[in-house]
Parts: sequence; C-alpha cells; structure tokens
Amino acid sequence: MTKAAAPPIIVWFRKDLRLADNRALSAAAGEAAVIPLYIREPADSGNGALGAAQAWWLHHSLEALGASLARHASRLVLRSGAPLDVIVEIARASGAERIYWNRRYDPNGIATDTALKKALAERGIITESFAGQLLHEPMRLLTTTGGPYRVFTPFWRALELKNELAPPIDRPHHIAAPGAWPRSERLDDWSLLPTKPDWAATFSEVWTPGEDGAATRLEEFVDEKLDAYKRCRDIPDADGTSLLSPHLAFGEISPAQAWHAAAGPQADSGEGAATFRKELAWREFSYHLLFHYPELGRRNLDRRFDRFHWLNDEDDFTRWTRGLTGYPIVDAGMRQLWRHGYMHNRVRMIVASFLIKDLLVDWRKGEAWFRDTLVDADPANNAASWQWVAGSGADAAPFFRIFNPVLQGEKFDPDGLYVKRFVPELERLHPRYVHRPFAAPATTLAEAGIELGTTYPKPIVDHALARDRALAAFRQITSAAGLSEET
Repeated sequence: MTKAAAPPIIVWFRKDLRLADNRALSAAAGEAAVIPLYIREPADSGNGALGAAQAWWLHHSLEALGASLARHASRLVLRSGAPLDVIVEIARASGAERIYWNRRYDPNGIATDTALKKALAERGIITESFAGQLLHEPMRLLTTTGGPYRVFTPFWRALELKNELAPPIDRPHHIAAPGAWPRSERLDDWSLLPTKPDWAATFSEVWTPGEDGAATRLEEFVDEKLDAYKRCRDIPDADGTSLLSPHLAFGEISPAQAWHAAAGPQADSGEGAATFRKELAWREFSYHLLFHYPELGRRNLDRRFDRFHWLNDEDDFTRWTRGLTGYPIVDAGMRQLWRHGYMHNRVRMIVASFLIKDLLVDWRKGEAWFRDTLVDADPANNAASWQWVAGSGADAAPFFRIFNPVLQGEKFDPDGLYVKRFVPELERLHPRYVHRPFAAPATTLAEAGIELGTTYPKPIVDHALARDRALAAFRQITSAAGLSEET
C-alpha cells in the first residue's frame, strides 16, 4: 500500500524575497511540497512597499524571485487581499494544513501576524515562524534591568556578546511542487511600475533588483570596496558604500549573509570590515528601537520636542523636495533621490539637517518623503535616522549640531564632482565656488553660464540666520547650555 504524500506547506514570502538563508523555506522544503506565496496586502495594512519607489523595486524583485523558483521547478503564487482570506482559500483548495513564514518586527507586521496566527489556529491551520530577518531577536536582547537599549554602544556590545549571529544557510537543493497549483494573479496587473511618465526610467542605471543582483553586489563590495570602506563611505562621489540597503530592505539578502561575508576569510579583517559590520548593527539598533517603541515614526522619543515650534512652510518644503534650495550639496542629494531612488548616506544627514534646522520643517514630513521616494525605505532605519538628526530620538545627535551645508559640501565633495553630476547647471563653475555660488563674483558666474535666480536658485534661507533661529526655537523647549557647536 502506497503511503499518502504529506499535505503541502504554504511558505509566505514577505520582505524575505530570496531562496538562500530563508529558514521558513528551507524548513518547509525539507518536509513536504511547497506552495510559495506572496500576498499584496491591503494598502492600509502598511505591510507592502512603503512608497512609489519601492513599488518599482517590488515588481522587479517578485519577477526575479519567480524566475529563481522556476529554476527549481517551482513557482511563485501571487494573490491580493486580506492574508486570512487568501491563506484559508489556498489551504482549502490545496489541502495545506500548515503555513511557514519568517517573523516581522515592525508594528504593522507584528499586529497582522499576531491576529492572523490566532485566526488560522481557529481554522485548523498551523503556523510556524522563523528568525532570520535580523541578526538578533529584539524581544530577547534586553538590558540588565530588562528594558530595551536606547544607546547604541551598549547595544552593540550586547549584540556581540549574545552570539546570536548564526551562519547563513544555503538555498534548498530541491523544492517539491504540490499536486496542483493554486490560481495566481499576473504581476503586470498589479500596476506597480510607473508609466506616464516613467519617472523610474533611470533607476536601472544603478539597480538590479532580486537575489542574484544582491549576491553580485555583495561579492563586488567585499572584493573591491570593503578594504577602503571606512575611508571612502563618507565621500559621495567615491562609490565607496555597499549599495546593499534596498536588497536588505526587501530581504533579497539577509543581514547574516552580509555580516559573514564581511567577516569571512576572503574579506578584509581590518577597519573596513569592522566599520561595515557596525553599520549593519546600526540597522539592528533601529529595529530594536522600533520593536520597543512602535510609534518611532510618528512621535518624538524625547517628548520635549512635542512643544517645538515648527514653521512647516510648504513652499520651502517643496523647493527642498525638488532640489531647488540654492545650496548645491542639498540640491544634489535631492536630485540624486529623484534620479536613482537613492541618496548617499552622508548627504542624507546633510539634507535632513537642512530641512529640520535651517527650514524648521517637522522631521516627520521629511521621513514621509523619504519613505515614498527611496528604494531602500525601511520603517526602522528611516524613522530612527530622522529622529537621530532631529535630536528627538534615542542616542540622537544633539539638536544644536547643525550642519553647515557649505562646509559639509567642501569637506566631503571638495572638487564638487558629486554636485556637478546631479546639478549640471553648476558644471562649469570653478570648484572654489561650487558649494557657494551665491558668493562667486559676477564675472565668475557669467563665465560659467550661471544667472542666480534664473538658471540656478538663490539660497532660500541664510544659513547663519537660520541657525540662530533654530537655536532660539530649541531654547524655548530646554535649558540646555553650550549651544555653539557647528560642524
């Protein structure tokens, strides 16, 4: 008598769009046939792409995941709707009795999964969740008093001591197909790609979404950039960063894969690798904060800032979003964002400081703009980083650390190569004035074909006056002393 085959297991892909180091997939593939599933959850759930730029990435990432599964004689089932309805329907049609997924740690994901697990159990469907989206489990890494960490350095030490950094696992050798495949929607029908106009047409100049693209990017980084990472990561024109952030945001590569590649025998064992691993730990710290402070993206952790007087001038905000502030390093960053859905990390700090402190626009408006326009938008990193710059978050930079956009540009882009790449109006301007065209003599501007206020904007604010205004606003909410530092 032939033994009946075990019912298939549904593997629900979320922000883990990869086959390698995917513990939910590996566990299921080792036990039964697998139904790989991706659900386009309702927009108000907050569990899909965070914005329009990420929708572009999601389309191509799902396309790549489907192709990878096809090479294993499997396929990706695409469905839209409430997860409970979709899962129950597929389970009934296929005979599946179990669903596996990798845990989510953001508030929306946790809320959805907690309620879903209970509802599925009531319907006789067993759920099993796995770690692997982070290097640590936020609910397990706590201070000696049992609370969350709010300062990075002790968090970093604890992360190292916990020794939870399990090595990544290989992709399954075999993914058995179910007896019959559930109905799948067409990816093109989801309309994730912009069309009229196709404002993402230049994204492919930089990005190749998908697990293979992520693996290639990691290999190139370790082989070619890791050694110089500490020296070059703050220079926006140096191509010295890993460019792994969108791949990590979609789970096309796991943090464990990145961590161990940087720590492996083929990698540099010096400052570059150590600095890169610490940057991965900053990502972990951001998720640690978001897990323990679910309103991180909406409320000031430092509640004094609830009384801060924001100006929130809409015209100023619009000119900031369009890269028309009159400060070249700020404008270059914002235009890089439009062109590639990405901005160099050092420049992100500069443009965020400018919005918050020079223009006195609430950090939440900047956070929302980045969430919509960045391909690497991340609910933890985005919120924690904006609060860090604002001075209202955990382990934050003090509010009186106000970046001077001219000095920052001259320090990190001394020849103006980054500015000239994204602000071509200034391409012919002498490097001495490329970060301060408003200070250039009229003859110098004329020789470069620049007419301030016409071909390139005049500064929308005087930085020195704006700095004094910001510090005055800060003094209204605190009695802090020593408000004279500027970098």
